[in-house]
Amino acid sequence: MTELILHHYPQSPFAEKARLLLGFKGLSWRSVHISPVMPKPDLTALTGGYRKTPVLQVGADIYCDTALIARRLEQEKSAPALFPQGLELVSQSFAAWADSTVFSHAVSLVFQPESLAVKFAKVPPEMLQVLVADRSKLFSGGTATRVQLDQAKHQWPVIIGRINQQLQHQQGDFLFGEPSIADFALAHPLWFLMGSPVTSPLVETYPAVAAWLARVLGFGHGTSSQMSAEQALEVARNATPANLPEEIFEDPNGFKPGQQVTVSATDYGTDPVAGELLFAGREALILRRTDERAGTVHVHVPRFGFRIQPA
Repeated sequence: MTELILHHYPQSPFAEKARLLLGFKGLSWRSVHISPVMPKPDLTALTGGYRKTPVLQVGADIYCDTALIARRLEQEKSAPALFPQGLELVSQSFAAWADSTVFSHAVSLVFQPESLAVKFAKVPPEMLQVLVADRSKLFSGGTATRVQLDQAKHQWPVIIGRINQQLQHQQGDFLFGEPSIADFALAHPLWFLMGSPVTSPLVETYPAVAAWLARVLGFGHGTSSQMSAEQALEVARNATPANLPEEIFEDPNGFKPGQQVTVSATDYGTDPVAGELLFAGREALILRRTDERAGTVHVHVPRFGFRIQPA
């Protein structure tokens, strides 16, 4: 069986989401640490330009975005399920809201000056400037806009209060009774807030939320072992991409198999990936591209939240 390789860095909230998904599934995986800022030459050799964290590699197949990574892990191991039967729509819709609205508020709150001063107290000022500059570029060119700090502070009691209320009344230990993708999508921005003593009270003072978050984090990260970036590239070079899904190619905008296209995220981190369109299904697009370091790879991106254009 081909190993699961996660390209990530420890402080990334979305990487924490992926690590928790691996823990929930009880999977073993290889860990490749990447830089939190550009350039990321080893990662983009695999992705073709996609720069966001994390990225899942399975042989010569490269999966971008945690929404799609979750689907790939469900394919790897169907139980316990991330998309419980009868909760497919509600769990994924909630997850999309948490990954966007809750996350954007958490970022604004964590990056307020008082929090940064504590969270990055041991980081040299010049390194912090590099991080802030990189994040400014990350949010340029897409539809996502930064939530202003005063607005994030103003709206946070509504967000966290509603979550706390539901958890107080919910039957079972998780958002919709049984664990689902919704729990992991909400957990990672709250985990991010918990990383600073300035912002941790925004979570800790809500008892039902704090208890629920402890249960989700309790799934852990599965079993990981380190791998170098060069070893991961070697895996890709020596592997053959998996067969395409047994699903009808369908694109309402008229894109055809074999067409040269670019795909890019629409919200932020909009760096385009160019390649040959192999597959367009209900949930995902697959591009074939060749890199002198990574060989021939298939790059998988979600349909939702990504745009496709002729090259």
